[in-house]
Amino acid sequence: VQLQASGGGLVQSGGSLRLSCAASGSTLTINDMGWYRQAPGKQREFVATISRGGGINYGMSVKGRFAISRDNAKDTVALQMNGLKPDDTAVYYCNAVGTLGTFWGQGAQVTVSS
Repeated sequence: VQLQASGGGLVQSGGSLRLSCAASGSTLTINDMGWYRQAPGKQREFVATISRGGGINYGMSVKGRFAISRDNAKDTVALQMNGLKPDDTAVYYCNAVGTLGTFWGQGAQVTVSS
């Protein structure tokens, strides 16, 4: 399984950004897809995940501001980020978990200026 993330960038506090991630390869083996983030000097943090059946979980720091969605037909997952704060600044990683293991995409930088 390969994951290709896109989106991200620089936005002012309170703004919005959208991240997308496309999976390729053995995509039928994927169950959960999601996003994690890592800020400089910090551990990687769970952001959100969505199962093939549509079950969703959010990290406490983004709940109510971020929305994850998934298109199983296109093997894509998206993260709509609203109400962004400087603390949301991080490299965001797409993640897929399935019968073949856990896979990570390349990171997408999100920078929120105050």
